Amino acid sequence: MHSVLDAIRSMPPMLAYGIIALLVFGEAAVFVGFVVPGETAVLLGGFLAHEGRLDLVTLTAIVVISAIVGDTVGYEVGRRLGPRLLRLRLFDRHRNGLDSARERLRRRGGPAIFLGRWTAFFRAVMPGLAGVSRMRYPTFLMWNAIGGISWGVTFCLVGYYAGASYARVASRIGRGGAVVVVVLVIGAIVVWRARRHRIERSEADDA
Repeated sequence: MHSVLDAIRSMPPMLAYGIIALLVFGEAAVFVGFVVPGETAVLLGGFLAHEGRLDLVTLTAIVVISAIVGDTVGYEVGRRLGPRLLRLRLFDRHRNGLDSARERLRRRGGPAIFLGRWTAFFRAVMPGLAGVSRMRYPTFLMWNAIGGISWGVTFCLVGYYAGASYARVASRIGRGGAVVVVVLVIGAIVVWRARRHRIERSEADDA
């Protein structure tokens, strides 16, 4: 763990910004979210911002823009490729989740785009499904922007204050213990969101 953190800290800021932007952008644009949720990169960016390695305002702007543009590309991919996209083998293991996402989109329309932003799976597929369903682009863009701004700001700040917790703990019990605390905090957030996602999917399947 020490070696990983040291490697991240030594990364040039422009490279760190670029990697975070690509992961956030690619989450919905090319479905990178199935492998690496964008919020993981954003949390890490916030952590680096607290350490002074990145600028928090610049990071937040990059994350918000990448999130909005990435979802817009995902929307266009869904609109242009349509059903052919959903026949990709990539989605074979996610048919139930896709059905749940489609049902949310049908029932809630634009707000489903905003709500989907807060769950990794829905964040990856909802823009494409909005395109497939031919949702009006101005409606999609409005809810995409609201979701991208609120999500980007929230997770940049969560990562930033997780870094503050790291610094406080490190001054008391050393860096090793601080690493454990920060990993546990971020892990708890990820587990909580995964459990909530499973509950939401279960409720959607039962509906």
